[in-house]
Amino acid sequence: MLQRFYPDEDVNSTYEIPFEEFYKKGIRGVIFDVDNTLVPHGAPADNRAKKLFSMLHQMGMETCLLSNNKEPRVSAFAQDAGSLKYIFKGKKPGIRGYQQAMKLMGTNASNTIFIGDQLFTDVFGAKRAGIHSILVKRIHPSEEIQIRLKRKLESVVLYFYHRRKKIRRMKQR
Repeated sequence: MLQRFYPDEDVNSTYEIPFEEFYKKGIRGVIFDVDNTLVPHGAPADNRAKKLFSMLHQMGMETCLLSNNKEPRVSAFAQDAGSLKYIFKGKKPGIRGYQQAMKLMGTNASNTIFIGDQLFTDVFGAKRAGIHSILVKRIHPSEEIQIRLKRKLESVVLYFYHRRKKIRRMKQR
């Protein structure tokens, strides 16, 4: 039951993901959550984000931002970061936003990855859409109250996810 919330992978930061390896494996589209995935909640695009999008585009990857936030926030970030494809009020974990993002990028579930910081919205939605999901640790602890409450529930799911991951590693030895 909890497995439906488990990410396909988890890493500390968006900025340590080996995008070149994903490209070699045929990935051509990356859907990103914005707040606490690329920058702290509400922050503008920083140099790291700008460099990341530039590198991905030079590599030949398409990018799209998918956020539950409002248009002014998402469009301003997209313009600053250099990812002109974006979806605001994405209604994650609903799958429509993920499908719309793939349509904008000209990709499909088999050649797209999703990167986000929340299990119950980001990862669950990506899994429902059939997209490989990567969970990143949130960048900053300052969050709205409803997100802080979800984090408490997420910690229970993550406990079992990490326990299962550890058991699998031990069996592989």
